[in-house]
Amino acid sequence: MRASVTAGSATGLAALFSLVHLVLAVSTLPTDPADAARVVSCMVLYAAATALALFVRGSVLPVWVACFALATAIVMPVVCAPAVDLSVAPTYSTWWIAAVGTLMVVLAVRQRGPFAWAGVLFCTVHSVAWAGPGALGELGALGSVIWLSVATGFAIAMNHANRITRDFVRAEQETVDWQAAQDAHVSERQVRLGQTTRMALPMLQRIIDTCGDLDADERAESLHLEQAIRDEIRGRSLLSDGVRGEVMRLRRRGAVVQLHDDGGLDDLDATELARVHAELADALRRAFAAQADNVIVRTVPDGADEAVTVVGLRLDAAESESAALGAADEDDDEDDDSVALWLEIPRAAPVTASGA
Repeated sequence: MRASVTAGSATGLAALFSLVHLVLAVSTLPTDPADAARVVSCMVLYAAATALALFVRGSVLPVWVACFALATAIVMPVVCAPAVDLSVAPTYSTWWIAAVGTLMVVLAVRQRGPFAWAGVLFCTVHSVAWAGPGALGELGALGSVIWLSVATGFAIAMNHANRITRDFVRAEQETVDWQAAQDAHVSERQVRLGQTTRMALPMLQRIIDTCGDLDADERAESLHLEQAIRDEIRGRSLLSDGVRGEVMRLRRRGAVVQLHDDGGLDDLDATELARVHAELADALRRAFAAQADNVIVRTVPDGADEAVTVVGLRLDAAESESAALGAADEDDDEDDDSVALWLEIPRAAPVTASGA
């Protein structure tokens, strides 16, 4: 069986217990008006400090409240003790000793242990100096120390339990994240494997049927399929069904197509990514129409205004790269016949101004 007490119930019990001390104070007010005024002022101070310690929000008590409670614990014995004559007054007339203990227990539970121990130790030393060693037992000074020790042990145990709980929650979250990552990897592998199977299975079956005796066209198609499988690894964020079709059309015509995915599209949402794929497929159709022999598609790193660059060239690989760099860096080369296509696809769709 597990018993639990809500925070509201614990606060109510502490407030009720503190009220008992005030009732004892009222029942033992000195007859001398001056002494009674001193005791009443301490009662008001104690009530204010207890109310702040109990009802200020937060698991950890603010420092200014703890300082106010500690000051109250120091002032009460100093002010109230001269107003009590122990030779004629009842024992419970020293209500402030138990009141200080109760207030300091609240501070300990509210994570202000050093302030609590300072207040109880001062009250205990003051009581012994004022009433002698008998004050430890007869006036309840030792009881305050015991109760504060119990409260301190409880606060330490609760802090330890909270740390363990946080560690378990963190470990659970890390486990969930790891499992989600593993599931994503498995799902991604299944998607890629399915895509590869759909592309390569007919040709693999053809290879089995002919025992590897393929004609020239079938061998060329096998190379195209191998390049398409590499695209799924090196340029996966650039691919859609439309882009795959245009890339294969270019390769079957004899063009060299290079897809390089450097992660520049990872931050795009599904709508923008679909737009980029559509514009890329259109750019590849334009490269096909322009008779480009070498088409280079590359994503642009995050932070740039462009998402993808497409370059179509009509020269051999070495000269094509030089021509592409020249087309990007020098205006004089923009009319070079080796550059069949130079296109930058923006990261965000351009905003069209509405006409008047």
